[in-house]
Amino acid sequence: MECKSQGDIDRPATRVSLKIEENLAGIILGVLALLTFANVAVRYLTNLSFAFTEEFSIFLMVAMALLGSSSLMAKEGHLNITYFVDRIPDRYRRRIRIGATAVNTFAFLILAILGGRMAWDEYRFEVTSPGLGISTWIYTIWLPILSLAVTGRGIGVLIRMWRDDS
Repeated sequence: MECKSQGDIDRPATRVSLKIEENLAGIILGVLALLTFANVAVRYLTNLSFAFTEEFSIFLMVAMALLGSSSLMAKEGHLNITYFVDRIPDRYRRRIRIGATAVNTFAFLILAILGGRMAWDEYRFEVTSPGLGISTWIYTIWLPILSLAVTGRGIGVLIRMWRDDS
């Protein structure tokens, strides 16, 4: 019998490793901490502020939230109201979980499509950020890319649920 650590138990068998999302989120968290620390230190020591850190921090927080959503989707940890789900008979609970996963997956697919349109518009109209004057599509393009990652994880969960049902 093979012994598994707690981290292995929480990680389902997926074709694309969950370590990708987990490591990227860890790197982003580290960069956020460094940016915030640098901004606080400079503000404390010089009464100046790194204005650009707010733009980068917001972008990094959104990216981290979407990476977390992708990892959570693969672990079948999407939001549900357990008060109601736990009271549903077992024979219906599986169907409801599949339906909820399908709806979540579809929502992220729509987010990817609309986010892609928004990024395209920002690229086409040459929209720049107010603080640094950077093209905003550089930030926005990650919304559809990471939403597609969540959609892919959702499709993977649906396939695993379908196979387990067969």
